[in-house]
Amino acid sequence: MRYFSFLFTSLFIAVLTLNAAKNDENIFQEQSIELPKEVEIENAQEELSKIQKELSKGNSIWLKSYNSYMAYQESRKNLREVKYRIELLQNRSPNVERKLEIEALQAKQKILTEQVDLLKAQGTSPFVSLLKPDEAGELPTITNPFDIVTGLSYVKRLNSQYHDYVLREEELQELITLLERQIVLFKTLTRLDPKSDYDVELEATMLQVEKFKLALETLVSTADVYEKRIESTEAKINKEIKEQIYKLLNIGMIVLVLFLISFLFKRVIKRYIMDNERFYMANKIVTFINVTLIILILLFSYIDNVGYFATVLGFASAGLAIAMRDWFMSLLGWLVIVIGGAIHVGDRIRFMKDGMEYVGDVLDISMQRITLMEDVTLTTIQTNRRAGRIVFVPNNYIFTSMIANYSHGSLKTVWDGIDIVITFDSNHKKAAHLVKEICRKYSKGYTDITRKQINKLRDRYSLKNSNVEPRIFTFIETNGLKISAWYLTNAYATLTLRSTISADIIDAFNAEHDITIAYPTQTFYTAPIPPKSAPPMDVE
Repeated sequence: MRYFSFLFTSLFIAVLTLNAAKNDENIFQEQSIELPKEVEIENAQEELSKIQKELSKGNSIWLKSYNSYMAYQESRKNLREVKYRIELLQNRSPNVERKLEIEALQAKQKILTEQVDLLKAQGTSPFVSLLKPDEAGELPTITNPFDIVTGLSYVKRLNSQYHDYVLREEELQELITLLERQIVLFKTLTRLDPKSDYDVELEATMLQVEKFKLALETLVSTADVYEKRIESTEAKINKEIKEQIYKLLNIGMIVLVLFLISFLFKRVIKRYIMDNERFYMANKIVTFINVTLIILILLFSYIDNVGYFATVLGFASAGLAIAMRDWFMSLLGWLVIVIGGAIHVGDRIRFMKDGMEYVGDVLDISMQRITLMEDVTLTTIQTNRRAGRIVFVPNNYIFTSMIANYSHGSLKTVWDGIDIVITFDSNHKKAAHLVKEICRKYSKGYTDITRKQINKLRDRYSLKNSNVEPRIFTFIETNGLKISAWYLTNAYATLTLRSTISADIIDAFNAEHDITIAYPTQTFYTAPIPPKSAPPMDVE
């Protein structure tokens, strides 16, 4: 039973296989049935029309270049024919008809000459500009960190140009494929319809394909060389970039060490120098040295020929010295101020320029200017009527303007004076004595301080007059006797002591019966007005 069952199954499968084979054969026979000639011609013409429509769009730079080349050749050919015809006519006997023809040919010659000149760039090859890779510019040399961006941009530009070059190759390959298909269609139509006239178009297309294939071979070989050159250039630039990054890291480490040393020096200075002015100046010096060392390191690291740089800088300095005279003078003034020590941060100075006068405390001395904070002083009260402004004084003014220092060196006191006028009949000796005692009372502390400070200054300056006691002077004025009192006071608070002493002098003078303060007065004398006379009586 099993045997018969197996035999039946095998026969069934064989029948099914035979039927499938017959069906496939029928299908193959149906597909291999030849189409009518008219249908084949119509299909070929339709496909040819699509290809020609695609080619006529004018999007291909290869077709444009080839058409320009052919137009150039055609123009040259026509120009030669026209020249030959003109020479031929000129050698014959002249007449009106030939003369008109020569003029027409000469006009045509002029037009053709202009066309040839316009298309002359094509030369003997239609694809000179397309086969030559674009120039990416001069190969940069990476000598400093800023050139890294230039190198990366150059590599990116090279890759972009190579990508465009490869796209040209793909576009040319697609164009050749279309033209080869067009040749097949021309041959098919010629075979199916011998009366059709496709011989000229077939020959032109075959010539065109031949030109394009030669261009493709050149393009492929040039692309290989171009790719290798790009790889070599990219490797060189990457190597130089790595060297610059490594060099930059080394310089960064050195600069970091310099900043760390500067920070440690400033910490030590802050710990051991208690005087604010000395600490500020020491801090400035450390900062200046640190910045100078960093600039020198960068200068010698990235300038190959320092001697050449110095020569160029020398020539450039002459022009800069004229164009930036004030800037250089301010820089020189800063050196004079810092090295000479005439002005320090915290000093109270008075600055005069073109009739303007400012008194204030020095906040900062930079390489270009002195920064002042204007305080309330006698100058602001009597002259400016303003205070609290930040005044910037260029350093070069130290050579051309008057700058007075109220707190130079160890001196922190100045002489201040008060004038008061008494009448001629007043007891001027008593008045002078009272004024002197009041001034001595309030300026005693400043007098002692000044005496010690002057003793310290004797090592630097020749001080002739070292009298620090209050000074009283009496002068004859128009309206009375002027008592001028001079005393030492704090350079930063002159108005406070002046106000206190002035009030005490007034109180002391008012308490004395034989001292009278003089001030401008006027006396008016008036005569009695005579009585008016009575009007006369009328008598009838």
